[in-house]
Amino acid sequence: MKASDLMVKALEAEGVEYIFGIPGEENLDLLESLRSSSIRLILTRHEQGAGFMAATYGRLTGKVGVCLSTLGPGATNLVTPAAYAQLGAMPMLMITGQKPIKTSKQGRFQVIDVVDMMRPITKYTTQIVSGDRIPSVVREAFRIASEERPGAVHIELPEDIADEDTQSALLAPSVVRRPIAEYKSVKAAVNMIEAATSPVILIGAGANRKLTSKMLGEFVAKTGIPFITTQMGKGVLDETDELFMGNTALSSGDFVHRVISRADLIINVGHDVVEKPPFFMEDDSQQVIHINFDSAAVDPVYFPQLEVVGDIANSIWQIKEAIDPACKWELDFYSDVHDAYIAHREASENDNRFPILPERMVNDVRKAMPKNGIVTLDNGVYKIWFARNYPAAMRNTLLLDNALATMGAGLPSAMAAKLVYPDRAVITVCGDGGFMMNSQEIETAVRLNLHIVVIILRDDAYGMIKWKQSNMGFDNYGLDYGNPDFVKYVESYGGKGWRIAAASELEQQIKDCLADPAVHLIDVPVDYSLNDETLNNSIRKLSAKL
Repeated sequence: MKASDLMVKALEAEGVEYIFGIPGEENLDLLESLRSSSIRLILTRHEQGAGFMAATYGRLTGKVGVCLSTLGPGATNLVTPAAYAQLGAMPMLMITGQKPIKTSKQGRFQVIDVVDMMRPITKYTTQIVSGDRIPSVVREAFRIASEERPGAVHIELPEDIADEDTQSALLAPSVVRRPIAEYKSVKAAVNMIEAATSPVILIGAGANRKLTSKMLGEFVAKTGIPFITTQMGKGVLDETDELFMGNTALSSGDFVHRVISRADLIINVGHDVVEKPPFFMEDDSQQVIHINFDSAAVDPVYFPQLEVVGDIANSIWQIKEAIDPACKWELDFYSDVHDAYIAHREASENDNRFPILPERMVNDVRKAMPKNGIVTLDNGVYKIWFARNYPAAMRNTLLLDNALATMGAGLPSAMAAKLVYPDRAVITVCGDGGFMMNSQEIETAVRLNLHIVVIILRDDAYGMIKWKQSNMGFDNYGLDYGNPDFVKYVESYGGKGWRIAAASELEQQIKDCLADPAVHLIDVPVDYSLNDETLNNSIRKLSAKL
């Protein structure tokens, strides 16, 4: 059997549905083997878009997303998606080509050490030096990419290895069950929770698993303990629930931080050190239970007194089964904070000024989207507003990146979400800067007949950095730019473009676009001028009064 055929069969055996990418000369044997495969090749316009799509596929499904590039410049274009998947705990496999390694046709033309380049930003990277090794290498890559903590892996398939004959057979995928927490640590956690006065649950990125979501829901229903979330923990539990106290989108001074400061016990579920710290420990007066697949990464602001290490869902189930729901916790203050947070949020959600305020924009997107609709975000200051003001009702319905926090991922993520969930509404919200970094993938979306809605928040500047520049007392410099006519731009690819001229138009325009199967782009002028006053001053003053 040809080695490239064996490679494809190994991928099929792992359940691969899609390969996202751009083949090159060194991938042509693999490309030919894919021709008759059940795997669908999704040809993109840039390797970065392919990588973001593969990573998002992994994030949504829990299965390994696969992307493909050629050698040299194709492989270097996967570096950012590799870091995106690695930091964001998204299972992803990158397959890159290489010149022949047994004979040389072109010297060192386009040749760099891709394996070594990928080493710092992947869990596993290797070059296949023999067709006979393909089954074991592929199996190992998928195992490592999938196991906790998930992440990026890389296989380099040289041109001459892909073309050689091999007699190797496929390996049967192994079945692995995650270890569960020791009974003594679970019992200690139960004792700490029952002894607490004002406990609160903090849900982080590691809890964003289907069974963990179910177990946490049952735990909260039994105990009535309120919960807060990190940015990548949004939607694990329904955030329209009255027990939801807010998201740690800001570093300090928000209403949610009043909950954190009042809590004498923080039940920290799925804490991931890649996210900025959602709270700061200063001494031993505030007790913290760390519940995760792995032990805590201790630093000066995080040193939990108890660690429950093992499968998170099982740990929560064990604690839930043992806890006494008759404990007399003092939780009334949390209700006051919740009411103040909701009142402040609602006060600006219908503001009619134009260009539109981000608070109004977030509310209009929420009203237009069904409960199971998926919103993907690029990276920018609007991400704070979505994290803070968008109540996610289900897990993986607000996809934001608070790990690498890269620009350019929003549109490809939406495309992957639509491929995974073709019957669900999908919107991506991008700043004009982030959108233009991978805007060429609009052609891919149109070619694939994807029904997605792209909302571009246009301020003609790198708004997040401009805000920070102003915060530091610096005059505006080096962050303003021009933009194309976005309506004509999307239409040139075969999509449909729209531009709103009043804040009152946005909600209905989104609904109209969601009802019409096509690639839509809505140009939305946005006003960030009040960000500093709102986020850095008024919220702090209001929350401090509680």
